[in-house]
Amino acid sequence: MSNNLAVTVVDNPAEHRFEARLPDGTLAGLAAYERDGGTVIFTHTEVPSEYEGQGIASRLAHDALAIARGNHDRIVPLCPFFRRYVRNHAPEYDDMLVTVPPAE
Repeated sequence: MSNNLAVTVVDNPAEHRFEARLPDGTLAGLAAYERDGGTVIFTHTEVPSEYEGQGIASRLAHDALAIARGNHDRIVPLCPFFRRYVRNHAPEYDDMLVTVPPAE
């Protein structure tokens, strides 16, 4: 990530989202999802404007996918950002995909 902005990505199942948090606890980004059994359906990614361009969304995608892999989850990247991220990093996540929606 540029600017060496330190973030930690955690799963917040109560809110149905992965969160990128700064060391002081500030929310710097989120990836909303729905669950269907062992499948994580990524629906939306959001980074506040003050943190845009610092690699937070990419870090969020990378770490959320790593957490999903660690849980042996499958994924459906409905969110346009996650869909691009997964495609740009093929074949790294191909084994986790349930389906890839058509490009917009």
